[in-house]
Amino acid sequence: MPPDFNWNSIDTVLLDMDGTLLDLAFDSQFWLQDVPLALSQQRSIPLENARQIIHEEYLAVQHTMNWYCFDYWSEQLDMDIYQMTTNIGKNARLRDDTLPFLTHLRESGRQTILLTNAHPHSLSVKIEHTGLDQHLDLLLSTHTFGYPKEDQRLWSAVQKQTGFDPERTLFVDDGEPILNAAKTFGIRYCLGIENPDSTMADKSFQDHPSINDFRSLLPSIHPVTGPAK
Repeated sequence: MPPDFNWNSIDTVLLDMDGTLLDLAFDSQFWLQDVPLALSQQRSIPLENARQIIHEEYLAVQHTMNWYCFDYWSEQLDMDIYQMTTNIGKNARLRDDTLPFLTHLRESGRQTILLTNAHPHSLSVKIEHTGLDQHLDLLLSTHTFGYPKEDQRLWSAVQKQTGFDPERTLFVDDGEPILNAAKTFGIRYCLGIENPDSTMADKSFQDHPSINDFRSLLPSIHPVTGPAK
C-alpha cells in the first residue's frame, strides 16, 4: 500500500538523485567494482586486498562531506575520479518510474527540487546522459553549501535559499539516516525508496514509510488547490 500522504498539504517535493531518481547500480559499479579494480592494478595488489582498503577508507568518512567529494578521493587514492566518472557517464540510467512521477508532480503544480549529496561533476555527468534536469524546477548539490544532508546546517541553508516550508514538504531518499536528518529538521513528510539499486535486493525502512515504485503514488497526487509556496 502506498503511504497515505495528505497531498493537499504538500507544495514542495525535495528529491534525492542516486538511488531515488537514478538507478544506484551506476554508483555501485563505480565505487564497489571499478575503483577497487583500478587500485588493485595501480598498486599491484590482489583485488580482494584493494576491496578491503577501499571499504575501510569509505567507512572512515561515511556520512561526511568527504564521502561524496571527488577531490578527496582523487587525492586519497591517487586516481582521477573526475575522468573515470566522465568515462562511464553513458551508463547512468533513470529509474523506470522516475519520469511518470516527475511529470505528474509538475502537472499537479508542485515545486520539484533535486537535493543531492553527489559531487557537482557527478551531477553534471549524470544530467548530460539522462536529461534529468528537464523534469525538475531546481537542482542543488550539497557541495555548494559545504554540508551533506546528514547535517542540520545543510537543511537550514537550503531552506534559506529556496524558502521551502518544512510543514508543506515531502522529502524522498533511499537512505534512512538522511531521512532521519530531514525529519529532525522538521520536514513533515519523509519517504524511503526500497529498491535504489536494480542489481540488489530491496531494503526495508524502520522509521519511515517506503515504496518501490513511484507510480503507486500517482492516483493520489491531485493538482494543488492554491498557489504553491
